[in-house]
Formats: sequence, structure tokens, C-alpha cells
Amino acid sequence: MNERDFQVNPFVERFNDYINKINESLSREIESYSWSEFYLPLKYACHGGKRIRPLILNLAAETINNDNISSLNSKSRENIFAVSSAIELLHTESVIHDDIIDSDNIRRGLPSFHVKYGYNASILTADFILGIILNISAKTNNNRVTQELSTASIKMSEGEMLELRLVKNHKISQEEYITVIENKTASLFEASAKIGAILANGNEDQINALANFGRLLGIAYQIHDDLIDYNNEERLFNILVKQNDEDNIFIEIMENTYLNYSQLAKKELDGIESNHHSKKILQDLTNLGSFS
Repeated sequence: MNERDFQVNPFVERFNDYINKINESLSREIESYSWSEFYLPLKYACHGGKRIRPLILNLAAETINNDNISSLNSKSRENIFAVSSAIELLHTESVIHDDIIDSDNIRRGLPSFHVKYGYNASILTADFILGIILNISAKTNNNRVTQELSTASIKMSEGEMLELRLVKNHKISQEEYITVIENKTASLFEASAKIGAILANGNEDQINALANFGRLLGIAYQIHDDLIDYNNEERLFNILVKQNDEDNIFIEIMENTYLNYSQLAKKELDGIESNHHSKKILQDLTNLGSFS
């Protein structure tokens, strides 16, 4: 990993300690495949990024544990960082697919994976990454973690497929748009927060609250992201905007929509009793400007 890319962003700088540990774990995982033809492609695929999803997993675990991850026993720490890597790898796999489907040639300031390695290698690398995720999941020996990773992967694929159909038809409702991003984006946010609570041995109320937090935050995050880029992309949100005669009014409606989702996400944390600073950080993350 090239650490210089992580220092220039205020978000990454704020969470430098967390991200360094996540990157160390991810690097160890990748290094264990140094024998493979996929080793260098893996390193390239995982280069850069804010590590938002594994960060949420870590913060959720600390919120439930009411202490730092470093205070946990070695096995618990190992599982948290290993599954953090699995979460980032699942996101990476989806990025490889998305860039092919969307014909995006640049990712994080570099050529997209399919531009660098070609379409065949992209498909195979994504398959290889799924194998790594399965291996990590097996080593945790936690059926609930495996189930959540599986559920997220299925929902992400469902969201992508629905988006393909809607873009092809060039017609979409606001409800369909929300369904797409709830599956394609928010499902992995939900899994990240929920798995953090599971690995920290949270009770069912805590696990459900953090799952809801992740899902709602993920929806808000994607709407916010789409609002920033909609003028530059012929994507689902762009199509949705063009269907409305008064763009400015509709944009304002969607801005209020993402703010509503972010406030609902924040409210989910109210019922979790925790004095740890990680809960405050999760609350702060509902201000989507904090991701910039």
C-alpha cells in the first residue's frame, strides 16, 4: 500500500491510526498470496481508498465493547481485522465489476482495473477475491459473520442487476432508485456495522440498531455522492433528475432526502449505551461532509 495516498485527504488523516491498522491487516492478507498469479493484480486493486466500510466495522465494535479494540483478546482482535479486510475486499470486487459495467477508465487517479489488466483478468481476479473472502470467513468460525457477508454480496449483485435494467429502460422512479442504492451500496455499510457489533458480542438490540445505522447511513452516503457528481455522469441518478421538469426543485428534494436518512441513521445510535469515543465518531459520520 502506498501510504502517501492516504495522507492527503482530511477524512483519512483524521482516522489515520484506524486506517493504518486496517491497511496492515489487508496487506498481510494479500501477502499470503504472494505465490499467486493474482498477487500483483490484487495489490493494484486494493491500492488507495478511504477504507470507510472497515472503519465503520471497527468503530461499531468499539462502541459495543465500550473500549478500544486493542483491549480485546488476541483472537477477537484478529477476527475484527481479518473481517475488516474481507469487507474491503468485497468492496474492491464490486469496484472491479462496476468500472467494467459503467465503462469507467479512471479509479482513484489511476487506470481502472480492467484498463490495466484487461477484461478477462478482471473477471478472474474478482472471482479470486471472492475465494479470499470465503477463506477469511471460514477462519473466523462465526456463522453469523459468514451469513452477513453472503447477504451483502447477494444484495449488491441484486442492486447492480436492477440498475442495469432501469438504465436500459431509461425510466426510473425515486422509489426504484432508493431500492437500487439500498442494495448496491447500503447493504455493505449495513454488514460492516452489524458485523462489528456481532464480533464485539453485542446483544440483539445493539446488533439491530447498528445494522439499521449502517443501512441508513449507506443510503444517505450514496445520495450525497450522486448529488455531487450527477452533472458529470450518465448514471441512474442523472436519469432520475432528467425525468423531472424542474431540476433545481428536485435536487433540493433529494438533498432533503439524504439529510433525512442521515438523521435517521444518527437516531439509531441513541439507544446504544456507550461512553466510548467511537460512538461519537459514528454520530459525526452522519454528517456526510465528514467523508470529504
